[in-house]
Amino acid sequence: MSTWQSIFEIAEKVQSGQESAVKLVEKSLSLINDNKKYCAIISTAQERAIERAKIIDQKIKKGEQVGRLAGVPFIAKDNFLTFGTETTAASNILRGFHAPYQATAIEKLEAEGAICVAKANLDAFAHGSSTENSDFFTTLNPHDENRVAGGSSGGSAAAVALAMAPFALGTDTGGSIRQPAAFCGVVGLKPTYGLVSRSGVIAMASSTDVIGPITRNVDDAALVLDVIAGKDRLDGTTIDRDHTPYSEYPSDDTYKIGVVKEYFGEGLNPNIKKLIQKQINALEHDYEIVPVSLPSLSLALAVYYVVMPAEVSSNLSRYDGQRFGYSTKSAKSLEDSYTQSRSAGFGKEAKRRIMMGTFVSSTGYYDAYYKRAQIVRTKLIKEFDEAFKKVDFLVGPTTPSIAFEVGKKINDPLEMYLNDVMTVAANLVGVPAISIPVGFVDELPVGLQIMAAQGKDRALLGMAHRIERKVAAK
Repeated sequence: MSTWQSIFEIAEKVQSGQESAVKLVEKSLSLINDNKKYCAIISTAQERAIERAKIIDQKIKKGEQVGRLAGVPFIAKDNFLTFGTETTAASNILRGFHAPYQATAIEKLEAEGAICVAKANLDAFAHGSSTENSDFFTTLNPHDENRVAGGSSGGSAAAVALAMAPFALGTDTGGSIRQPAAFCGVVGLKPTYGLVSRSGVIAMASSTDVIGPITRNVDDAALVLDVIAGKDRLDGTTIDRDHTPYSEYPSDDTYKIGVVKEYFGEGLNPNIKKLIQKQINALEHDYEIVPVSLPSLSLALAVYYVVMPAEVSSNLSRYDGQRFGYSTKSAKSLEDSYTQSRSAGFGKEAKRRIMMGTFVSSTGYYDAYYKRAQIVRTKLIKEFDEAFKKVDFLVGPTTPSIAFEVGKKINDPLEMYLNDVMTVAANLVGVPAISIPVGFVDELPVGLQIMAAQGKDRALLGMAHRIERKVAAK
């Protein structure tokens, strides 16, 4: 398998003229073509990518300034609006849709010279944990073709694991960056809610959607975050960023690490438990390790699957077959057009979540379900706040199991939803979280999840970097 240098090293070589941006893009496109059997990529932006690479090479020859990511190819999950290819969110209802503008995160990366070469597969509209809900095809795990890559950012995670590009962008609504990163053996970062603009990204659940990078190491994740973070006038939920670069990690070694008791109970693969515990034990030489209990954590998954579908139902109402995307040709009335377009355009999981969300937010059920879920969500936020007064980080497994076999859970929605049990809480409370690979169980990757308080993304990356080095040194 081909490999890449770090993002910083790639850009440095392009900037100095030692490496050609065009050749890097061609290398990335070639790797995408060579690994088609994994079904990680929906489409490529070959023509636009090569043209942008040529402009960067020409600027360097003329001695002009180029960005800090000059010539670095990357892949965007196909729910980011981009030029040069369709944006489908892996749904039939958006086949043929070409975005009129680009997502802010894409614009920021391109302003620094990065080049989007392709769009990655996902569960349609990011609804899923395996990419089996894609309307196009299922992404396969790079370590075992009979297993899933995870979801919903499964295509992005698999692409990075297969070295198709140095990094990819994903979205994380309940674990959709961290879970596939764990399954594929790469780094997946979910920043603090609002740290990265969601403008130009197809919405799933607006109160928990977060954009982040999937990379091969923590340093690369920090560098990408440094480019895409910050306020955006196009997204009123964005927050101020840390003025210090995210790649400049804090030097404080007096951290306390909290081990979340609820993450080590029933349902956790015993071999994952043993591996994660071993990694935590290795930290005792340098940090104080303390047990932490979050009593409401057991309710987080139930809360998420009330709040999230309610927001999904609202966000998907714009796909009506009238303004953009798929539209039926046989309807005899406007109402028929709505019904037929949505029936043919939306997949089973999108329909399931629309119905769930409409139910829990409807008159007569709102107080019983949605309102109660938001009350528990507030309680969970308070418990996390109290925990972070006692410790600097919370740790546990990213997933309860290793990557499961293709087809094993797709017909049992409840079992599929349980894959999010370790990750949804970070989204509900808005804290940053990261999954880093720490070893293998049955020859499949296992991820360690680390969480920090809101706004402590730089400290989180620093701790992840230290653990990553310890794992590599073994």
